[in-house]
Amino acid sequence: MLLRVLSADDVRQALPMTDAIEAMRGAFMALATGRAALPQRIVLRLPAHDAVSLFMPARVEGALGAKIISVFPGNARRGLPLVHGMVALLDDETGRPTALLDGGALTAIRTGAASGLATRLLADPDADRVAIIGAGAQARTQLEAVCAVRRVRAATVYSRTEASAERFASEMAGRREVPDRVEVAESAAAAAKDADIICVATSSLEPVLMRGEAPDGAHINAVGSFTSEMIELDPELVAECRVVVDQREAALAEAGEIIAAIEAGLMKGTDLAELGDIVAGGLPQRTEIAQPTLFKSVGLAVQDMCAAAAALERARQEGLGQEVEL
Repeated sequence: MLLRVLSADDVRQALPMTDAIEAMRGAFMALATGRAALPQRIVLRLPAHDAVSLFMPARVEGALGAKIISVFPGNARRGLPLVHGMVALLDDETGRPTALLDGGALTAIRTGAASGLATRLLADPDADRVAIIGAGAQARTQLEAVCAVRRVRAATVYSRTEASAERFASEMAGRREVPDRVEVAESAAAAAKDADIICVATSSLEPVLMRGEAPDGAHINAVGSFTSEMIELDPELVAECRVVVDQREAALAEAGEIIAAIEAGLMKGTDLAELGDIVAGGLPQRTEIAQPTLFKSVGLAVQDMCAAAAALERARQEGLGQEVEL
């Protein structure tokens, strides 16, 4: 049988951000309307390397498969990417393997796209100032996505490593809808100070943004933490927000800042809204002008399947990737 293999470059070419955001709309609609099968992902911890591998299966109409993604913080010392992964797609009528896609590129794009969708639904329609906290691959697609759904005129980045922030600013300035200049801030608080939209994409175990550091009415996308031990945001800040998650069950198991806020008695699990319910119209979009909104994403396999299916369709149309005999 023939299997189409898409490299990271192929995935980026086959899945432009506007298409990815539309794919995320379909993924969250399917989730909200019960048309997605989504088992809880398997987390395999590797303490010797302070690393984790995730095994994520899902099925939605037209897309069946699984993603394997690994996060090895020590890879930076080896000159390797922090994240490696692959997505396997199967024919949803026969189970025949059809494609293998680079998982790192796909994850970055679909994570950015989910934040883009949440920003479209939750941020002030006139929001035009963006702060990015973190300067890795996820941070890049966060900025690209929010600039695809809002007319952004000012962007600022902060990273604990100044050289990484400088590199981010140089590479992202003027890219697609990104402003021609991206400023580098001296702290996360300085970056967020005047922002309408704040994207947090770090691997921090401790809060990088505290209560009082997000302006009234700002929208926050937090996508870096994905285990109960990782906390990017001050739990007191989380409790002040209208909190929207990709899936309640996943957030209660894996979103460290939400778990911490609940354990501290600052909020309840029932306070969490799901993005799919807003997409489907079951919940309102923005409610209170002055209240910050938070989209907290730990990532779902249904996002990967919908993004991979969209990428594969375009790859077939444009002859991208390589076909190999399996």
